[in-house]
Amino acid sequence: MLRSVPGPEEPEGPGSPACALGVCDGGGWILQDDDTTVPCRCREGMIGRAQSKGMGTGIPKRFRGVSFDRKPIVDLNPHLLGHVRRFIERIDTNVEAGKGLWFGGDVGTGKTSLAMLVSKAAEQRGHSVAVYPVTRLLAEIKDTYDRETSGSYMKLFRRLCAVDVLQLDDLGAEKRTDWVLEQLYAIVNERWQDERSIVVTTNITDMDQLREQVGARTVSRLAEICDEPIPVMGDDLRVRRA
Repeated sequence: MLRSVPGPEEPEGPGSPACALGVCDGGGWILQDDDTTVPCRCREGMIGRAQSKGMGTGIPKRFRGVSFDRKPIVDLNPHLLGHVRRFIERIDTNVEAGKGLWFGGDVGTGKTSLAMLVSKAAEQRGHSVAVYPVTRLLAEIKDTYDRETSGSYMKLFRRLCAVDVLQLDDLGAEKRTDWVLEQLYAIVNERWQDERSIVVTTNITDMDQLREQVGARTVSRLAEICDEPIPVMGDDLRVRRA
């Protein structure tokens, strides 16, 4: 019989987090009958979350309550929601296989809310998640160039490539330069090679225009990770609510 035991980095008590898989007590270790311990399957996720801590925005306050049962999600096309729901129902399998989702459509149609549903589900299952508006991601990369430590860029790059789920919001909103194309390709290509999941939102629905904006090689790899973009069309829900 296996019994859960608190890990050294997770103190025992009511404040200890629950195991994402419901196996241990949240400490990441399981005590066996011979009094030896074995790592719980949730431990890898714990380590990944620790490594991704401080990356991007996390799940922003506005989206922490995002749900299929709440606005704006509940008002979206049922066929679209069914596709997202099926992906989330298999979130562990999809993340482990490096699969993602790509939402394209007009401003204010709920793309980011849908992407947050996926990232939130992955996080709740113990996967490490980093959420970035692309303009912020590029700003953080540029900031590493100004730091004294020569390894700052590579440290950030490795973390971006290692996190289980990377959410890129508003792809294509950034100013197009050769440097931007190089950075986007490097991150997407590395995650494509390592079969790491990406969730994308973009306002650019014309594929030729998107290839021009972010590079054909980047779009090609995103298409393999996420399959075809899922159209999220309609009125601007933010303006409608206002």
